[in-house]
Amino acid sequence: MIVKSLSDCITLNNGIHIPQLGLGVWRAKDGEETEKAVKWALEAGYRSIDTASYYQNEESVGRAIRQSGINRQDIFITTKAWNNEQGYENVLQAFERSRKRLGVEYIDLYLEHFPVTDKFLDTWKAMEKLYKEGYVRAIGVSNFHAHHLDALLSHCQIKPVVNQIERHPYLTQQNMLSYNSAHDIQTEAWAPIAKGNVLQENIVVKLSKKYQKTPAQVVLRWNLQSGVVIIPKSVHKERIIENSLIFDFELTEQEMEAINNLERNGRIGTDPDDMIYE
Repeated sequence: MIVKSLSDCITLNNGIHIPQLGLGVWRAKDGEETEKAVKWALEAGYRSIDTASYYQNEESVGRAIRQSGINRQDIFITTKAWNNEQGYENVLQAFERSRKRLGVEYIDLYLEHFPVTDKFLDTWKAMEKLYKEGYVRAIGVSNFHAHHLDALLSHCQIKPVVNQIERHPYLTQQNMLSYNSAHDIQTEAWAPIAKGNVLQENIVVKLSKKYQKTPAQVVLRWNLQSGVVIIPKSVHKERIIENSLIFDFELTEQEMEAINNLERNGRIGTDPDDMIYE
């Protein structure tokens, strides 16, 4: 897949467009740290910001967006319902809290953060209601395995547009990419460089030297060329800008495959099947 600019978007299954590269703010501290990160990203040309109620920085994201002077409709905002917010009535209330904290009339993409056992189907019904009523432009899931999606797809009226999963060279998730693609669900990657763990790999360093790019830029480019939406997190201005400068080179098929071969089932987050849902 040829990705040419920071403004490149992917069309989701309901027809709306999501930027293929956005800023994630997981573990960014509420207040100045998050506000500056979002400000720098928007100044650099990013138009997608990914947050969640669990991150406890939605208010800061909203403030930074308003202070940017950029039209609301030009910024794609994603947030998520955490595990203790799930269930039909709970998620309706959780959505309204997130919307008010962000200070917006609508949210572009609302995700179930994890497939909470015995609740994720009711959560989805509430999200369908929010979508039908126009409070959210698209609904999707996060951290869903194929068996979770099988259950959801057999009950839902509206198909998820996105499945946001842990995905990087140590956990390529090729089976999930294939599953998502077969069901017209866009794969989105969190932790696209595995918290930096993959950056010392020989092939990554070799390609970094070849293309005169940083190892992180090489891995982010690999993700983009795989057709994956990515939301690398940073609160450092230089890194935020660096992460966006990945559109002036292209990895070959052989180089893509060499990075794919780093796969080792190296999950750094909690496997959704091992998550304890209280």
